[in-house]
Amino acid sequence: MFFFLPESPVRFSEQNSQWLVLPRSPELRDSLTSRGEKGKDWLRFTAPVLQPKFEAVLSEIDIVINELHYTLNNFKSWMQPEYVDKNLATKFDDCFVKREPLGVVLIIGAWNYPWQLLLLPMVAAVAAGNCVVIKPSEVSAATDTLIAELIPKYLSQDCYAVVSGGAEETKSLLLNRFDHIFYTGSQAVARSILQAASVHLTPVTLELGGKCPCLIYGQVSIAGVARRLVWSKFFNAGQSCVAPDYVLCSAATRDALLPELRQALEDFYGKEPQTSPDLSRIVSARHWARLMELLKRSNGKVAVGGESNEDDKYIAPTVLVDVSEDDALMEEEIFGPILPILNFESLQDGIDFINRKEKALALYVFSNESSVINKVLENTSSGGFCSNDGIIHMTLPGLPFGGVGASGWGSYHGRWGFETFTHRRACMLRGWALERLNGLRYPPYNDNKLGWLRWTASPKSSCSLM
Repeated sequence: MFFFLPESPVRFSEQNSQWLVLPRSPELRDSLTSRGEKGKDWLRFTAPVLQPKFEAVLSEIDIVINELHYTLNNFKSWMQPEYVDKNLATKFDDCFVKREPLGVVLIIGAWNYPWQLLLLPMVAAVAAGNCVVIKPSEVSAATDTLIAELIPKYLSQDCYAVVSGGAEETKSLLLNRFDHIFYTGSQAVARSILQAASVHLTPVTLELGGKCPCLIYGQVSIAGVARRLVWSKFFNAGQSCVAPDYVLCSAATRDALLPELRQALEDFYGKEPQTSPDLSRIVSARHWARLMELLKRSNGKVAVGGESNEDDKYIAPTVLVDVSEDDALMEEEIFGPILPILNFESLQDGIDFINRKEKALALYVFSNESSVINKVLENTSSGGFCSNDGIIHMTLPGLPFGGVGASGWGSYHGRWGFETFTHRRACMLRGWALERLNGLRYPPYNDNKLGWLRWTASPKSSCSLM
């Protein structure tokens, strides 16, 4: 395996700030926005028929284009020095925070959204002035090949490199010293990355996942819930880290919800979902087998779907009821088109259930009652929170996207990604004024000096000098 690691990070200055944005010419921006012949390059990753073009354009191409434009429109203001409050002792000093590149960063992507989960953090890393090495997932082989072709084609190979390969190549890559590692994937692999990073004391951002709960309670439009739940759960065949993993609702709500779920599924995918062009497939035979094993081990009752085809890597949108808390489907993140429904009666029971589990990447609440939504929001913890919809919160660049606890460390999107790949350098530029005041800190010490010094250094002594 061979790859090039730049010896020094890109440095920001007013003169080269435009160069640090992704394209050094209009070529990359034109290609990303599908203008001209080059735009066709960036659409080729949809060639494998695993995900509908509609979903791929929304979740892979458009979200990256929107992030790029948002960053182009804002990153100059993000880079401005941030001046801070001063006390009397520093009244005549320039005190500010300066954003600087970390250096060389490593971005390791995932297979479920192989384009988005590499390029979104890369936009942030490059805007912050870093050199970047990206490692696509070998599971999404077509995208891996395409990215390895296109990154050197459109970006300087002195600053940006692509490393392809599997687990062994990733292990070798992690032997190198980086200034930051950004990883999206499973908790098991995250532990290995943390161990490798600890050798060099490299900071790490982990975008993981977990079991995202969906709680339905109180007065609510069941038909509306069903449509939004079906879309967010079965988008990309449930292979989304922010997909609702399970539903919590009362028995009465479940009974009202089931026929609406059936109707929504038929409206979306027809009477024969396997023939629908709008339903994704499972990414690989291994992942298909894992999901089928979970279904086999579950003690829940299949209320909707359940059909499958191994050759087609197809699993029908499936809903199970009578699922217990210790069921096989509740042991790990499902990451597929399988939706268990668990029952609770009081809102507090639902909140207690959520709080017994690891903190999720996202938490969803469906209710017409603001008191219900606010109570869940105030009494739970999760990476993100969205009421009366699913997934949508992660498409807004102004909101941080990331987990908490077992669902991840750190965040990105918009300015939050820029800050992740930036060192915030504390700067104080002092002159020679007020040397008599500075003399209070010099020996020989006495109580009078101490009293005056404590007063000048106190935040409340922000009076103006005459």
